[in-house]
Amino acid sequence: MIVFIALDDNNGMMFNNRRQSQDRIIRQHMLDDCRNSTLWIAEYSKKLFLSEDDTSLPDNLIVDDDFLNKAGIDDYCFVENRPLKAYIDKIHTLVIFKWNRIYPADLHFDSSILNNGWNKIFTTEFVGSSHDLITKEVWKRA
Repeated sequence: MIVFIALDDNNGMMFNNRRQSQDRIIRQHMLDDCRNSTLWIAEYSKKLFLSEDDTSLPDNLIVDDDFLNKAGIDDYCFVENRPLKAYIDKIHTLVIFKWNRIYPADLHFDSSILNNGWNKIFTTEFVGSSHDLITKEVWKRA
């Protein structure tokens, strides 16, 4: 599976059961990347993807709290509020969005995962809706 995550400079993902930040341009990047595939998210993330009138979700989006177990090999998953280590054998691509800031965090991405057979194949930077600089990195399992 392909996993999207957003991290601060200390690999923080969440603080006190809340996302550190949100950015609609990051969500647009995710939707563009998986426009012809399924995107799985947890119920927690659903409100980020609702239409402006809060009534509809993108057609390719599936909301299910067990999404990391249900997603197929070529499906995309957006992970905000859970560790990935238990699922790392299912993941062949990681797309990491970096906020380029430090926020308080109590849930962190275990970056040591990337030391074991992963290669960074792409990096780009862009201006977000809430951050002046967001870095996007794509990592593939070697």
